[in-house]
Amino acid sequence: MRQIFAIMWKDLQVEMRSKESLLSMLTFGLLILVLFNFALEPSPALKRQITPGLLWITFLFTGILGLNRSFSLEKENMAIHGMLLAPMDRGLVYFGKFGANLLILFTAELLTLPFFLLFLNMPLFAHFWWIIGIIILGTIGFVAVGTLFSAMSTNTKMREVMLPLLLFPVSTPILLAAVACIREIIAGEPFGAFLRWFVLLVAFDVIFVTVSYLVFEFVIEE
Repeated sequence: MRQIFAIMWKDLQVEMRSKESLLSMLTFGLLILVLFNFALEPSPALKRQITPGLLWITFLFTGILGLNRSFSLEKENMAIHGMLLAPMDRGLVYFGKFGANLLILFTAELLTLPFFLLFLNMPLFAHFWWIIGIIILGTIGFVAVGTLFSAMSTNTKMREVMLPLLLFPVSTPILLAAVACIREIIAGEPFGAFLRWFVLLVAFDVIFVTVSYLVFEFVIEE
């Protein structure tokens, strides 16, 4: 556990000093919200339909910015070799990176959410904690595969392009489940309909984290 927290703390310290990823993610997220708000001008009925999808589209594209930088510093300074030579399980490197990416992205999401509620004027406060829980679960699955593909695309010449091409198709199931959960809450559907999607969301989280952890050792060696 100490190795995991050491890697997480190192990445978080770098981010706290530069704030490059967090500021770029927040700025990009706000830009998406402003463009959608003024381009669509949706009616109240249409807002209820597009809000879940728009929320996760915003999180998806802001997350890509942060994940693209996940292994960039280690690659540029050749620090990844020292990390791999350390006497510890390669999976601990994955969980350290996963934890740091998760905290950074979730912070950006929390900072973006109030502006989202302001622009679209949606009554989500009645289900606030359910919304936060769904965002956490959706972010866990997204970051799990995002961290793996970030390590995979680091050695490519076009990693900014390669990461979205790999991540978007694979993360589609978890994003669909997260969108459906929020949609059911907003629509006030029976709890059973929401629960089916919620269980599916948790199952995808477990699968994505487990598979990414098992595959990471082979990916990072390449």
